[in-house]
Amino acid sequence: MIRFSKARLCAAVFALSCVTGLQARAAEMAGVQLPDSQTLGTRQLQLNGMGLRTYSLFHVHIYVAGLYLAHPSRNAAAILNSDSPKILQLHFVHNVAAPQVRKAWATGLAANCLAPCSLNQAELSRFLASLNAVSAGETVTFIFQHDKADAYENSHYLGQIADPEFAKLILAMFIGPHVQAPGLKRALLGQTG
Repeated sequence: MIRFSKARLCAAVFALSCVTGLQARAAEMAGVQLPDSQTLGTRQLQLNGMGLRTYSLFHVHIYVAGLYLAHPSRNAAAILNSDSPKILQLHFVHNVAAPQVRKAWATGLAANCLAPCSLNQAELSRFLASLNAVSAGETVTFIFQHDKADAYENSHYLGQIADPEFAKLILAMFIGPHVQAPGLKRALLGQTG
């Protein structure tokens, strides 16, 4: 079941509120700096990888993404199947209109929902309808814990995805088998080249 406390689940996903303790800067990309680690409750999560999402032949910069894990890993399947907490942040550097946001999510979710995965169409429709335009400077964060994901926009709580399969599918859009941006996937997994 997907529950949202607000009717706005931002464009793609992720900002933080229960994440605290920004430490030394790890990296900078497209004017966005990410810390080496973030604290989630009592757990210290390390920056596993950082990448830039671009669009079109002109390589328009859309957002900088960072993936934080309890234990660094380059294995996407292991990360997706792990019960360990994870944080995925998107720092937008370009405005994205609501129709483009919804189309990207619908395409990415469908591409990564492979049998035996099945999406409840009513829940998917509600999720897509909750997505709005996103502006440069906004941050969207997903915090994955065991069997759910909590979503934040600029540190404001948006809601929870309580369906474990749907929560896993959200992360799979970025590091799963059929991503729209393979270069971003490699970067989030800490792979070079």
